[in-house]
Amino acid sequence: MKIKDYLSREEVAEFTAKSDLHAWRLVLGNWLAIAAIFALVSTYTNPLTVVLAIVLLAGRQLGLSVLMHECGHRTLFRTPRLNDVVGQWCCALPVMNDQPSYARGHLEHHRQAGTRQDPDLPNYQAYPISRESFRRKVVRDLTGQTGIKLMAYIFRGASGAISHEQRDSALPFLQQLAVQLLLFGLLWACGIGWTYLLWAVAYLTVFMLIIRVRQVAEHAAVPNLFDPDPRMNTRTVDAPWWQRLVFAPNGVNFHMEHHFMASVPCYRLQGLRRRLQQQGALRDVPQFNGYGQVLRHVLARPLAGA
Repeated sequence: MKIKDYLSREEVAEFTAKSDLHAWRLVLGNWLAIAAIFALVSTYTNPLTVVLAIVLLAGRQLGLSVLMHECGHRTLFRTPRLNDVVGQWCCALPVMNDQPSYARGHLEHHRQAGTRQDPDLPNYQAYPISRESFRRKVVRDLTGQTGIKLMAYIFRGASGAISHEQRDSALPFLQQLAVQLLLFGLLWACGIGWTYLLWAVAYLTVFMLIIRVRQVAEHAAVPNLFDPDPRMNTRTVDAPWWQRLVFAPNGVNFHMEHHFMASVPCYRLQGLRRRLQQQGALRDVPQFNGYGQVLRHVLARPLAGA
């Protein structure tokens, strides 16, 4: 699948054009949504709003992760400096990530996608799996086991770096801690410090499940995981708005288009998809309308002896 077979030079320039206005709209919109969730649950506190807040906060945590991903590709803002600074401090650190480290691993995934050297293969190579196996994974995610394991990994790495006086290696963790304290401090100053617990619970539970579903939706049980053509090794999900709110904010569901041309900002991926459809590039590509359909596909029991 070659770009020049489907897009003119002018179209490539149009789809890869970066806009600081669109970028700030997404970053500020994500944080305004987070503020609104905190305001809602603190004003109307009951079991229903608490559960809703945890789910929606996890969706916004994914939203920040997606924007970190965009900045890692340096496609969100026009300048590398804005991508680096905003991507790290406003997107990566709030979700206990580090953009430079993430970008190094993720760009390797793009280079090796469709091969057995893809570093992300362990996340989806085993699919399809049984419903029982997936149910166990869901339980581990929603009970915090996956999240606690991740936090233990982060703490071990940071403590090891500090004990060996490797300041550069320990810096991301110290930055992550500073941003978490800042978020708690802002909530405390507003008189709703207790709501930080919802942020932490969302991250350790629902966010872990959302990340799993997203990884599965993007690459699991695709037509051919080891075909270099992104139409064969990657999946786009045409999801309704209420699913995108949690599982696919900021255009992350257009994953095949992202692999087709990773230099396209997330706010232009939907337009790229429409263009590829018009060109007939997606005529024989399986269509998935919603994450329920994806899960039914990837959780089909393998045939005996297969």
